[in-house]
Amino acid sequence: MNFVKVALVAESFLPHMNGVTHSLLKVLAHLRSRGDDVLVIAPSSSWLDDEAPPTVEGYPVHRLPSFPLSGYPNVRLAAGTVGRIRRVLADFAPDVVHLASPFVLGWRAVQAANQLGIPSVSIYQTEVPAYAARYGVPWAENLLWQRVENIHDASTLNLVPSSFAFNQLQARGIQRLHLWRRGVDTERFTPAKRDGGWRRSVAPLGSKIIGYVGRLAIEKQVEDLAVLNSIPGTRLVIIGSGPLKESLRSKLPGAYFAGFQSGDDLARMVASFDLFVHPGESETFCQTIQEAMASGVPVVAVGRGGPLDLVDSSRTGWVYEPGSLDQLHSAALDLLGDDVKRRAFGRAAYKSVQGRTWPVLCEQLVQYYDKAIAVQARRGSAARASVD
Repeated sequence: MNFVKVALVAESFLPHMNGVTHSLLKVLAHLRSRGDDVLVIAPSSSWLDDEAPPTVEGYPVHRLPSFPLSGYPNVRLAAGTVGRIRRVLADFAPDVVHLASPFVLGWRAVQAANQLGIPSVSIYQTEVPAYAARYGVPWAENLLWQRVENIHDASTLNLVPSSFAFNQLQARGIQRLHLWRRGVDTERFTPAKRDGGWRRSVAPLGSKIIGYVGRLAIEKQVEDLAVLNSIPGTRLVIIGSGPLKESLRSKLPGAYFAGFQSGDDLARMVASFDLFVHPGESETFCQTIQEAMASGVPVVAVGRGGPLDLVDSSRTGWVYEPGSLDQLHSAALDLLGDDVKRRAFGRAAYKSVQGRTWPVLCEQLVQYYDKAIAVQARRGSAARASVD
């Protein structure tokens, strides 16, 4: 086994838990199991940094000063210059720099890595430009795409989580693209976790449970689920937290809000759903869909982004056209109204994700590290030859 020394630059990290953090924790656990050497570089969680762990999986976390994103205080934007990050990288001397969902900190880190001649692997995980219109600044979308292009043009390799993301970046002229999906914990997320007691506590009249898991933020479009809130004989369950929590309570008056959940509690709740729904149009992958499928729950999701790869329409669930809430409603009714069909879809969903384990996907990531290191070595040899 070839051991690797990795500087992992996280645009967001613990204690803020989201899809980026979740995948990073799986990567760190895998690298620890291999015996690799890692330094995590991440924003501080607050000015006092009281809640941020100093180590994760035994690896040190180098925190940079940060400030909260306006309107979303749990999201921190790292401060610090390219020179500061360059000094951190130079002291650690990694074989490769892993840029997790790079945008602000990642842009400075890729410049620092290039100045030091260290190869970089950028993980495209968040479609930041798509947020511009939803957050009231549509004029900024082209500027945000320019930042995305600059980062990935400067990276040695670029990994994308879905065919939609691959085609999206390729259409913008970004090169050195490779597909790297996400794993799913099929031991934690399983139909065996279905909990009749929890179901009765949430739906005491025996209603079917329609579930959503994710951040309660503008880009997730959770308010679209209002079209399902009044389907007779159902209860809408919302798992997650975020800045729209209170406004969504008023828009979805019949829904049960379970708050943020994780670990076995989350797995138990997801397995207890009858149907999983996800309306967000900006998902580059959508890990919660995989977790629902591993739990034997069929899915209805918007037909854009990562869900197009995950949901096999008419076999493991349905996808609907973006913006077509009538299709969302009809697809949900189709499965909620036919127990035999819904269970068949659930069984197919379960089978479709078996084998997509995190160890398999993380070992593939290590192979991409090796590839980036080899690419950088060839570039160095070519540069020396041209000088000679």
